[in-house]
Amino acid sequence: HAIDCQGLARVDFFLTDDGPVINEINTMPGFTTISMYPRMWAASGIDYPTLLATMVETAVARGTGLR
Repeated sequence: HAIDCQGLARVDFFLTDDGPVINEINTMPGFTTISMYPRMWAASGIDYPTLLATMVETAVARGTGLR
């Protein structure tokens, strides 16, 4: 909520005594079949083709325009 992101992103942060501090937002991290994002989904039972289809369907349903 703090950065109002949607969809695929990798957020790099540091944990400090005062809480997390965002360092960088990478809006297109690695997305091959051996990258961590699809591997995490695969570990929960979602294969690569299903992940891609779900992401496309979600983007189409969200529509276009300024966010």
